[in-house]
Amino acid sequence: MDKPTKDLHRLNDKINLTLRVNYFSSALMLLFCPICLYWLHIERIIPYVFLAFGLVNLLNTLLYKWHRDIIVTYNVTSIMALIGAVTVTLYSGGINSPFIFVLALIVFAGYATTQRYGKVYLYLNLSIIVLIYFAGIDDTEYIINVVPEESRNLFGLLSVLFSVYLLGGVFGKILLTAHHKLYKSKREIEQRIKEKETLLKEIHHRVKNNLQTVSSLLSLQCRSIGDDKVKTLIKSSQNRVISMAMVHEMLYMREDLSKIEYRPYVRELSEYLVRSLKGPDNNIMLNIDVPNIKLGIDTAIPLGLLINEAITNALKYGFKEEEKGEINIALAQGQNDYLVLRIGDNGVGFPENLNFKDTKSLGLKLINNLARQLQGTIRRDSTKKGTHYILTFKEVGKTFTSLV
Repeated sequence: MDKPTKDLHRLNDKINLTLRVNYFSSALMLLFCPICLYWLHIERIIPYVFLAFGLVNLLNTLLYKWHRDIIVTYNVTSIMALIGAVTVTLYSGGINSPFIFVLALIVFAGYATTQRYGKVYLYLNLSIIVLIYFAGIDDTEYIINVVPEESRNLFGLLSVLFSVYLLGGVFGKILLTAHHKLYKSKREIEQRIKEKETLLKEIHHRVKNNLQTVSSLLSLQCRSIGDDKVKTLIKSSQNRVISMAMVHEMLYMREDLSKIEYRPYVRELSEYLVRSLKGPDNNIMLNIDVPNIKLGIDTAIPLGLLINEAITNALKYGFKEEEKGEINIALAQGQNDYLVLRIGDNGVGFPENLNFKDTKSLGLKLINNLARQLQGTIRRDSTKKGTHYILTFKEVGKTFTSLV
């Protein structure tokens, strides 16, 4: 269910709540009028307040079908209920009147409609109750108990029963139904989220499998080619595919489907590249200093490809045959939410006069284009032996930037 549909259902629930309470309270007030007159023998003010509220509130509820503005209907009902409840309270004992509890129902109805109206009627009713209290202390003419002595206990009983029934029987039932609907909706949403997470995991798994299939095809193609230069190019493409497959494999294996832990990824990728290009028995030392940081897929893949190119270049051109060497990879938090990647080797490096940002080398072109995709800047650190890059970048959002 989409958000507009949910909002429409919530609005309909509030409308039905208001209309049902209005009809019920109108019927009770119209019933209270003859009870006060003929059973409790209350002949002044109170029965006519009940009669007036019942008739006017019924008319107000019926007019909703004409103007279709539930806020107007609710506020007219609340104002009339407030005036009526205060009047009955003042003429049935003031602060000692059992009908004063009806003021709490007005506040409760306000919160059931919106939090804003609930707050308004809460503070208004608190102020009115305090004024009624002080009016009773001063023994003013506004506090008059018109309920006959012999009927006061029965009037109190009916007032409390009315309050309790309206609170529990009407509001309570409606709110319990609403709570059940919310709980049911929550469970349905949780179930849909779980299904989507399972589907997303399956997608990552399939993407990883497809990339591994592409890698296997490239490997088979490489075996049937005699030209060493072409074989090297195909092997480089195979490594790039594997670096992307590793990201999807890690997303599939972990609970968080949006980000991967980058330290194990960098280590796994680096060790694979060293084994792939230098063999299992090699003299290359990896120094990896990556914090416990999680990166989204839009950052992890291009950054992984950049690391792949830098390590591949170091292994292919920086170290001869069985020569010993070191590759250093460090990722740290920079200023203003930037991340700084330092990657380099202690190999032979490339000539000082070579502009690595303007070269025909595919690997160097990819490094520069990937830095641009990461919306960062890359520069070479020529103060150290070998080839060293410093990449400054921010985590990329969900927008994709082409490599070409």
